[in-house]
Amino acid sequence: MTVHHDDFAGASSAAKRAAIGDWLIDKRADAVVLSALDSIAWLLNVRGGDVDHTPVALAYAIVHADGATDLFVAPDKIDDAVRQHLGNSVRLHDRTRFESTLRDFAGRRVVADPAGSVAAIVYALEAGGATVIAQRDPVLLAKSIKNPAEIAGHRAASARDGAALTRFLHWAATTCPAGTETELSAAAKLLECRQASGLLRDTSFSTISATGAHGAIPHYHVTDESDATIEPGHLFLIDSGGQYADGTTDVTRVLPIGPPTPDMRDRFTRVLKGHIAIATAVFPDGTMGGQIDAFARRPLWEAGLDYGHGTGHGIGAYLSVHEGPQRIANPAYPGGQALEPLRAGMLLSNEPGYYKAGEYGIRIENLVLVEPRAIPGGDPDRVMLGFETLTFAPIERDLIDPALLTVDELSWLNAYHAKVTQIIGPLVEDEVKAWLLEKCAPVG
Repeated sequence: MTVHHDDFAGASSAAKRAAIGDWLIDKRADAVVLSALDSIAWLLNVRGGDVDHTPVALAYAIVHADGATDLFVAPDKIDDAVRQHLGNSVRLHDRTRFESTLRDFAGRRVVADPAGSVAAIVYALEAGGATVIAQRDPVLLAKSIKNPAEIAGHRAASARDGAALTRFLHWAATTCPAGTETELSAAAKLLECRQASGLLRDTSFSTISATGAHGAIPHYHVTDESDATIEPGHLFLIDSGGQYADGTTDVTRVLPIGPPTPDMRDRFTRVLKGHIAIATAVFPDGTMGGQIDAFARRPLWEAGLDYGHGTGHGIGAYLSVHEGPQRIANPAYPGGQALEPLRAGMLLSNEPGYYKAGEYGIRIENLVLVEPRAIPGGDPDRVMLGFETLTFAPIERDLIDPALLTVDELSWLNAYHAKVTQIIGPLVEDEVKAWLLEKCAPVG
């Protein structure tokens, strides 16, 4: 384990634990069992290295109504710095003692999340005489609403990551048409670009580097056996992200290798229209992600097309790249329930796509922040929300058919690209900056 400093966390672990204690008192409960690793990491302001791409440690925690916490973790994961950080109110136990401790709550009311706790936790509590209260992990919602320090950190991480991605896109645009690069070599190059900052802790997931028909597999994973050469005549899709101490990123871009076909440009532009529809959406406080998912799909539906994955997932603050409870998804699809109201401070992805089996895949992904939105002339008593886009990298202009975009959509695209040049331009070298300015020139 390592300490996740308050400058990044934005609130002390003591303050977070006190808030959970207040929640327990309100629920007339004595304690809550936490088994979600990212909940424990967020609550205690610690991070770990036990899970690939996600900075968490294998642990359990029990938080009591006075805010005191029992942490169950392998002793060799705790050094003096972490021990001092946790303080006396966090009691340390070997992870192997967790189950036996659950049997010590006779006569007490203990919260366990039925969706996030294995059945053995409930069985152990009940066997020891505890009354189990089925409630959602109280950390989930608190963790999903980012505080000012977490938002500021994400802005810094996004700018740094956007510069790395822009360097990569410049390299790909100038190198890949020669037919000498592969999906694996491209992924390695992007990792090299991110590592150049000296601040990358890890990638936030296994990079999806997919050319041609592989791009039509939304969650494709390249291996030595599947590695394909990036060749002219195809689309190349790269979906990737970074883990930095100040934020977690996730971004997807698509490049044409050689001139794109009219079919490719039509589909890409429809995906872009859906992306813009989410980016510019305005909605009342209390709106659920499932209610706005169709905004992204309408341009595809109008052409008899669709995509089979969610439009947006929550994202952590130097934590899991897929974080709940918020998401934007079609409730009709398997796993598509998106019934959590969107709240100011939540981070989500905005990633509509289109996949033509056997030929190509398209996805445009930025991260967005839910923020209050003032509407001139609107009901003063109604709180409205919207999205601020936080990811900055060029969207491939050679794949855009301007004739399919409305005046407002063109205005959004050109304003977005102007901000890309403003934020990313000063962070990249002259050769890359010249290419960036060309890619971000006004469209239409």
